[in-house]
Amino acid sequence: MAPDYEVVAEFGDLMPTGVTVTDEGRIFVSFPRWGDDVPYTVAEVVNGEAVAYPNRQLNEWTEGPSGDNLVSVQSVITDPIGHLWLLDTGSHAFAPWVENGPKLVEVDPATDQVVRVVRLDAEALNPTTYLNDVRFDFSRGSGGYAYVTDSQPEGALIVVDLGAGRSWSRLRGHESTKATDQFRAIVQGIVRDNYAVGADGIAISADGSLLYYCPLSGRRLYSVPTSALTDRSLSDEQVAASVVDLGDKGCSDGLETDTAGNLYATAYEHSAVLKRDPTGVWSTVLHGPALLWPDTLAVAADGYLYVSVNQLPRTPLFNDGVDLRVPPYQIIRVNIGAQRIQLTAAG
Repeated sequence: MAPDYEVVAEFGDLMPTGVTVTDEGRIFVSFPRWGDDVPYTVAEVVNGEAVAYPNRQLNEWTEGPSGDNLVSVQSVITDPIGHLWLLDTGSHAFAPWVENGPKLVEVDPATDQVVRVVRLDAEALNPTTYLNDVRFDFSRGSGGYAYVTDSQPEGALIVVDLGAGRSWSRLRGHESTKATDQFRAIVQGIVRDNYAVGADGIAISADGSLLYYCPLSGRRLYSVPTSALTDRSLSDEQVAASVVDLGDKGCSDGLETDTAGNLYATAYEHSAVLKRDPTGVWSTVLHGPALLWPDTLAVAADGYLYVSVNQLPRTPLFNDGVDLRVPPYQIIRVNIGAQRIQLTAAG
């Protein structure tokens, strides 16, 4: 039987995590520096090939403080107005982040120029913070908000007030953001008990009122009102009281949503992508037995759901130092007839 997805790009030597597609159809990917020789950590896919983006210079980094250069980008996201954001962990090979490393870098694809660099406040981070994924809402606040998952084992959600240039963490160490104790995953028949990853997948509701999220080392889906995350007057206990456990969804890495209220989740134990409809009913969007570790999801204006596939369990960092990866790594897509959420100041 023919697969129900198509391959958009393949990479022989660079392992992708993030993927995003602009409304004009430009595809961008991120290649984190987890130990491989990574000449550039962000690229545009041009004629099926990865090309350093926005340029080679910004992607150059040597040990030490980063300045504005990119250390290791985990996620790339198209925001509500079509700009590209690069989420820099500031961390090389999961080591503690370097000075000035953790940041959000905004790029205008129309000019391929950096618009601004948003550094995170010290109160939003701790020494082992690992910035994983981000979603944007420009319909709230003076300049919009960014919501970021911190996927260290303790886990947290980080809120960035883009208008005020301030950031803070919420739900740090909460049951919903931390790695599940004694967690075990079974990936393509192999028991994996060395995953200790907190809040990872993140998605925002079509009206911006809810944030969905999940630990990678866990099986449950959670939501929290964005109004609770952004209200600095609320205590951590009050924010925690607003968290809703939406039940078992299996093990997921990336999450995504669309304008119709559907939520999509990778199912990395099963080489699949699942969908939760607005009534809470789950179904399978795609299943490809050869797809070892669907990672990031991105709904695009062309109606397709894009997925990065990167063989993460075979990497040395997640395989007791042994590299068993068999390139190529892939970006695939499946037509879901959906539209991406664009929460702009105009509504």
